[in-house]
Amino acid sequence: MNNIPEIFGKLVFNETVMKERLPREIYKALKKTIREGASLDRHVADIIAAAMKDWAIEKGATHYTHWFQPMTGVTAEKHDSFITPASGGNVVMEFSGKELIKGEPDASSFPSGGLRATFEARGYTAWDPTSYVFIKDGTLCIPTAFCSYGGESLDKKTPLLRSIEAVSKQAVRILKLFGKTDVTRVVPTVGPEQEYFLIDKEVFENRKDLIYCGRTLFGAPAPKGQELEDHYFGKLKPRVSAYMKELDEELWKLGILAKTKHNEAAPAQHELAPIFTTVNIATDHNQLTMEMMKVVAERHGMVCLLHEKPFEGVNGSGKHNNWSLTTNTGENLFEPGKSPHDNAQFLVFLCAVMSAVHKHQDLLRISAASAGNDHRLGGHEAPPAIISMFLGEELAGVLESIKADSDYEASGKQTMKVGVNALPVFPKDSTDRNRTSPFAFTGNKFEFRMLGSSASIACSNIMLNTMVADELKAFADELEGKNDFLGAVHALVKRIITEHDAIIFDGNGYSEDWVKEAKRRGLLNLESTVDALPYYIRPENLELFKRHGVYNETEMHARYEILLDEYSKLVNIEALTMVDMVKKDYSPAITDIQKALCDAIIAKRAVSEDVPCNTEKKSLERIAKAADEITEVNTALDNALKNVPTGDALETAVYYRREIVSKMTKLRSLVDSVEAEGDRGYWPVPSYGDLIFSIK
Repeated sequence: MNNIPEIFGKLVFNETVMKERLPREIYKALKKTIREGASLDRHVADIIAAAMKDWAIEKGATHYTHWFQPMTGVTAEKHDSFITPASGGNVVMEFSGKELIKGEPDASSFPSGGLRATFEARGYTAWDPTSYVFIKDGTLCIPTAFCSYGGESLDKKTPLLRSIEAVSKQAVRILKLFGKTDVTRVVPTVGPEQEYFLIDKEVFENRKDLIYCGRTLFGAPAPKGQELEDHYFGKLKPRVSAYMKELDEELWKLGILAKTKHNEAAPAQHELAPIFTTVNIATDHNQLTMEMMKVVAERHGMVCLLHEKPFEGVNGSGKHNNWSLTTNTGENLFEPGKSPHDNAQFLVFLCAVMSAVHKHQDLLRISAASAGNDHRLGGHEAPPAIISMFLGEELAGVLESIKADSDYEASGKQTMKVGVNALPVFPKDSTDRNRTSPFAFTGNKFEFRMLGSSASIACSNIMLNTMVADELKAFADELEGKNDFLGAVHALVKRIITEHDAIIFDGNGYSEDWVKEAKRRGLLNLESTVDALPYYIRPENLELFKRHGVYNETEMHARYEILLDEYSKLVNIEALTMVDMVKKDYSPAITDIQKALCDAIIAKRAVSEDVPCNTEKKSLERIAKAADEITEVNTALDNALKNVPTGDALETAVYYRREIVSKMTKLRSLVDSVEAEGDRGYWPVPSYGDLIFSIK
């Protein structure tokens, strides 16, 4: 094992490197840009670029790229070498401030949702100095924003940066009312836990569905799944341990704070959790983490699956987005504190989140909406599609006492009045965790458990930052100028608790009773992506993002179109794969199974007409019936794919949800029933047992 402090960040142009390589005044100018968003003088940019180039070349880099996050959900990069022609047929290595700050990639093939016409190919990348430059595969990677020729955002980073500014601005207003005049900035921090599966590469390559779709479209359950609960936190297998060790080292070199690793609940499932960092950097790091997971797995003869539900019947994979707000002075705004004054501040920020989650349940649900996550939500420790908020018994009791002006029993009876009584000191885990809750308070942060494993965390945090910023703005507007400030805070907190306590639920999110209760409370139950996405462009949501400068209306409509289109395309690929596998793999195998049963019956009859063949006959009857149904449903699915409506993106997505997905579900059930019944020797693909227990 390398010395961790020595390798950590060795491929990152971080503050330590900046201090060593930049002149003092240049370093101060860059820090001002990072801290305040001030523009960089071209001369300053040239000096920074030269220092970056020299450092990168020393590390073996030959190229640079503007590394950005288009609306594909993955990263993109176009590599340019440092070489510039010199006299005598030679070259010199150069990199200018202009090249650092701005690039011009071809934007024509990225999703735009109508933001630009196909013939308008030009896009622009702009350096984001708040996220460190790093080296990957011999290339200097410059984190950048990505926009169209007309200036509209074509990426996930730009609106994320805007949302960070929005929540910071409003949070600072609130803190100044509490006398925190030294606070100039508030930054959302995130620690995204990442779940994933590892399977052997050889078995992966024999499954078309995994290759094309990232999940199994067919597969009867293995005799053993996760029911013994023996995999969770279990001893790491040698291949997995070696993989995790190398993955940690690769991430540490990139300055990624990989902290925790363990086996998850399902066989072949694992988790990696980082230490918290600012949301912009956390988003970049999570994209790099997912990429590196796949790269390192290949080196070990394995494949890393990041799909939300690669295997039916066992846990799917999520990404728990642990979100908090931290001041530039180091204060976590969701720490309850020990004095009444701190309690009042904590309760204001808690109520802002509570109100935001209740008002904007639709946006949180949309941020976790995808074709893959539709298969995961609502079972095997994944939260349901209904948004609710879990506070734990103690904190919920405090809020209830404030609402009712009643006694709260913690260490003796006291009537809770904001800013007068001190809250009890809550331990970090003041109550048992609720794994069925989509949005849980866990001591000094909120854990949004709904996000799917393959998703960028940008969207969820854009939503959280913006909707909380909106509540803080309303609170600041109400509280500024009040003579009896603490009295006004108490009235505000009591009102918010009263108006929005419907979002608080500490029970079993999987129960049918909760579905009925949620409906009674007026909470949304958006079961699928197609149900959720139309809420994205509701007038109040368009106005919300416009009000805080995070999205304009055009950008939101574009994202709505892109999300619908992505859903339809993913389902289309899966359906085409199913049709192909049935025609070319399963139907021939099922025919062979039927032939083998017929041959067995004939062989028995050849011995004697009196030899019983009931077992073979009954099996043949069941499989023959299923085979006919499989052909019928597969033909119907094939025909349905040829009649998909075009034009309106929502109409197309609804068609895929109602007509295509239902037929896919039926087809899978039929094929899986034959797999469970038929001779294993005839089956054309690795089974679930082969897959989830492939790593020895």
